[in-house]
Amino acid sequence: MVDLRGQYEHIKDRVDQSVLEVIQSTAYINGPEVHQFQTELEEYLDVKHVIPCANGTDALQITMMGLGLQPGDEVITADFTFAATVEVIALLGLTPVLVDVDPVTFNIDVDAIKRAITPKTKAIVPVHLFGLAANMDAIMDMAKEHDLYVIEDNAQGIGGTYTFKDGSKKKTGSIGHVASTSFFPSKNLGCYGDGGAIFTNDDELAHIIRGIVNHGMYTRYHHDVVGVNSRLDSIQATILRAKLPNLDAYNKARRVAAQKYSKAFSGVPNIITPTCYCNTDSCDPNTCDCHVYHQYTLRVLDTSRDALVKHLNDHEIPCGVYYPIPLHAQKAYRDDRYNEDDFKVTNKLVDQVISLPMHTELDDEQIEYITNTIINFVSNQ
Repeated sequence: MVDLRGQYEHIKDRVDQSVLEVIQSTAYINGPEVHQFQTELEEYLDVKHVIPCANGTDALQITMMGLGLQPGDEVITADFTFAATVEVIALLGLTPVLVDVDPVTFNIDVDAIKRAITPKTKAIVPVHLFGLAANMDAIMDMAKEHDLYVIEDNAQGIGGTYTFKDGSKKKTGSIGHVASTSFFPSKNLGCYGDGGAIFTNDDELAHIIRGIVNHGMYTRYHHDVVGVNSRLDSIQATILRAKLPNLDAYNKARRVAAQKYSKAFSGVPNIITPTCYCNTDSCDPNTCDCHVYHQYTLRVLDTSRDALVKHLNDHEIPCGVYYPIPLHAQKAYRDDRYNEDDFKVTNKLVDQVISLPMHTELDDEQIEYITNTIINFVSNQ
C-alpha cells in the first residue's frame, strides 16, 4: 500500500546523516531538531504555532484539553473515519455526536451537522478524509453562528489546500480554531515511528497546549496545568525535516497516480472514482492541490467488494478497506441516541469502499496491472 523503502532511498543520505548527528548530540528529547522542524512547518502552513507531540491521537486529546472542554460537552464528528477521532472525545468524558457523511467527498455532511447542534454542543471536528478537505466554508459559518470551536483533524490532509467561496486559499490545518495531525509512517508526511502535532493561530491556546504536552510545565518542576507526557523525539523530528521540503512533490506524485487510476477506470460500470473540488476530467495535478490522496478510494457498486479484495490478494495486489464498521456500530461507541436512518450513506460506504496502493513510488506498470486486474474482475461479475 505504501512504499516507504523506495521513498527512503531518495533521501537516504540526508536521513542517515541527520539521525547520526542527533545520536551523537544526545539531545533526544526537545532538542534543536524539534524546534527547527516546528519553525519550518509553521512557515510551510503559514500558521503562527506548531506544537509537536508524540502522536496524532495525543494531538486530538491535548487539543480538547487545551480548549477546556468539560464532561458532558457535545462534540460533533463524522461517523465514517478512524476511531481515534471519537476515542479521545470519550476518554475526556465528553459526549461524542456522530453524524453521516457526504457520498461524494466522504467528508462530514454539513446538513447533518446542522441537525445535530444542541445547546450542549461545544465543538465540531471535521476530518479531511483520505486527503480531501471538508466543506470548511459551511463549517466555519456554522461555528461562528453557534459560537463553536472547530478542530480540524488533518491527519490525512497535510499539504492540501482549501479554496474558499471568495477565492482565497489556506492550507488544511490552518483554517479552524485549532488542528491536529499525525506523522505515522504511512502518512503523506510521515516519520519512522510515531509523531504528531497541533496547529493554531491562537496565542493563548498555543501557550496552554505547550504546557499540557510537557506534564503541565512551563518552568521545570512547576506544574501549572494538568498535563500529559507527549513529546516528539529529535530523531523523528530530523526525519520529518528531511521529508518536509519534498511534501509538495510527494503530494503531486500522488495526484499524478490518482489521475492515471481514474482515467483507467473512466466509463467502467459500477466503479466510482474519488472526486476533488475542481473538474476531475480536466484536473491538472501540477496545479490542483485540493486533494492530496492519502488514500485512493473507490466505491464498487453491484459487485461484492469483499470478493474483489480476495481477487486482488490472490493477484498479490495490496488493498485496504477504510473503514469496514461505522463508528456508531462499534461496541465501544454504541448509543441508544443513534438511529440507523441517520447513517444511510455511511452504512452503504462501509460495504462499497476499497483503497488501492497510493504512494510516491507508483509507476505506470504497477498502475496498469492494478487497474486491469480490477476491471477484468468487475466486467465478469
